[in-house]
Amino acid sequence: MKLYEFGPTRSIRDRWVLQELGIPFESQVVDLRKGENRSPDFLKLNPAGKLPVLVDGEVVLFESVAIALYLGEKYPEKGFVPKDPVQRADLYRWLFFVVTELEQPLWRMAKHAALYPESRRIPAELQNATADFKALAPVLDSHLSGRQFLVGDRVSVGDFITAYTLDWADEQNLLAGFPALTAYMKRMYQRPHAPPHIAQEFERIQGGSLDQLRPQ
Repeated sequence: MKLYEFGPTRSIRDRWVLQELGIPFESQVVDLRKGENRSPDFLKLNPAGKLPVLVDGEVVLFESVAIALYLGEKYPEKGFVPKDPVQRADLYRWLFFVVTELEQPLWRMAKHAALYPESRRIPAELQNATADFKALAPVLDSHLSGRQFLVGDRVSVGDFITAYTLDWADEQNLLAGFPALTAYMKRMYQRPHAPPHIAQEFERIQGGSLDQLRPQ
């Protein structure tokens, strides 16, 4: 099994799942600073040119949430994807909420703050995206109040996706006023197999333009 990854990108999520599973895997670093994600060989794996990509034998997957769910279902003994259909639907519900309602404005902020060429950046989008995040963050904050995990009474792939997304939000100073989200994120990153925070990955990478290293 091989994980194509780079620093602070969404590949952190799938590295986290693999580390929690405790299964051996090979790390293949794809350096975004050097444009390795646009090489012909990599584009054969993911035509979108983004990370992460998981190769497991003949299985080639991109999109971090799909990879996390695949890994959780491949190793059912870990319980990272609930067997009960109601709990599994609950997992899907919160996963979709996190990636569409919370991550989407974070991605917009990254594009208009750093990723887009100067001519395409719209300063007002930073304010709009911030407002969009803060409008729906209370929904998850309320859900996680008094709860240890996203769904049920044990950790799931949803927790690894959510914790990373909240770490991204925290990097943008968006978690102030959301105590349940902050406590949950910190608790998840205290797990023995948790990966480094996004900020730590940025610090680890020396040289190149950080504009190219925002979460992909």
